Amino acid sequence: MIYSSIFFALIYVFVVTAIGTAVVDIIFRFLGKRGYLGNLYPNVRGGIPRAVGIIPFLLLSFYMLPGFNNLILIIGIFALIDDILGRKRSERLGIEWGQLSRGIGMILVMIVGFGEGLGISSIFIALMVQPMNISDMQPGSTCIVTIIMSVLTILVMLLLGSAPMEELPAIYTPLLLLVVCLAYSPLDFSGKIMLGEVGNHTFGVALGISYYIMGGLLGLILFGIITTALIAFVRRNNLKVFFRQQLRLLNPTFGDFFMDVLTGGGLGDMVRKLVLKDNQPAVTNPLLILLGFRRLLYNPYARHPARYVPNAERPIPRLGKME
Repeated sequence: MIYSSIFFALIYVFVVTAIGTAVVDIIFRFLGKRGYLGNLYPNVRGGIPRAVGIIPFLLLSFYMLPGFNNLILIIGIFALIDDILGRKRSERLGIEWGQLSRGIGMILVMIVGFGEGLGISSIFIALMVQPMNISDMQPGSTCIVTIIMSVLTILVMLLLGSAPMEELPAIYTPLLLLVVCLAYSPLDFSGKIMLGEVGNHTFGVALGISYYIMGGLLGLILFGIITTALIAFVRRNNLKVFFRQQLRLLNPTFGDFFMDVLTGGGLGDMVRKLVLKDNQPAVTNPLLILLGFRRLLYNPYARHPARYVPNAERPIPRLGKME
């Protein structure tokens, strides 16, 4: 009886997610073309609705298991604020308001998670936001990672015989996430909509919850690492271009890709600024280079980050400019 109820509930969730995504896409396009949406309708490929991930957020926060849904609700609200504010900076704090909102959301997820009895696991659930945020830089990348990891989690749960939660089978949580993602993803894969922070943050926390239900803290950490490696693999070509153009790192390793997904972005750079200040540590050990420590320790606020490019590979400076 319970399985038939879950089956019909998931069908309902799939239909509502698919229809809701299409409706929000239409509404956002209508308003965005008339200049009413601001950061929610960026001028990418002629204009693309952003934060359409609000539909997966609403469905997951409503249908997620009691207690865990609070974590989804918190991160989704603060991520939506991040989407709305965009890249507006606070000169006093030296950080974007959106990044600040994201950070507050992650901290609250940790605090509420502790209150729900998750202990240290709540920290790692919140930290899943970082790699999923980095994954959402090209059409469909976050969705493909979410689909693969949800299926893998379900398979492992079936093999291990994971314990039920709230009288529901353990596979309910990753299965719910999988259904929501599949229903949302067609327009995302085609590059017609964007998840936005509200979408990728929601998927990140939902994956973290699924990993915790599957195998506790150890399962959460292990699958968090696998997720990060998968994102690095999916985005390797884009990251290679990013490294060459922005970091002047011409010969990146897979370790560099992994470290970028794990620690990249505004929050990671802020931590580097606080820890390294104006310094740029030189990484020359072959093993550390292989493991990605050049990216881990790359400080965009250092005075001379150009040292990362070997002399023989540095581009010839143009007249009137100093390298």
